[in-house]
Amino acid sequence: MRLQLRAGEQVWDLLLEDGPTSRDLLALLPLTLDLEDYAATERIAYLPRQLDTAGAPRGYAPAAGDLAYYAPWDNLAIFHKGFRHSAGLVRLGRIEHGIEGLAMCGRMAAQLLLVTP
Repeated sequence: MRLQLRAGEQVWDLLLEDGPTSRDLLALLPLTLDLEDYAATERIAYLPRQLDTAGAPRGYAPAAGDLAYYAPWDNLAIFHKGFRHSAGLVRLGRIEHGIEGLAMCGRMAAQLLLVTP
């Protein structure tokens, strides 16, 4: 599935992986997100509810461009830098090209939308 993240004039195309957690995220779309910087490594936004993580790996080491769900805090994470292996992190997909603009300081209002084929 293809998603778009839109923040002002910036648009990022994301490719969502198939899995229970990704499908559960799709059920919440469209979403308005309040993206905030976390540790100068990722943008995070809290979701309205927990996502299904049944059968998901117990964690992984994210790369720049990854879209993930952090189960302990019920938040989405969009990494603009790589990070160490983190328990509770579920990979959902990745930004297809260009992560420019995600590293800027401060909060960012955004929309996460399903792109129809």
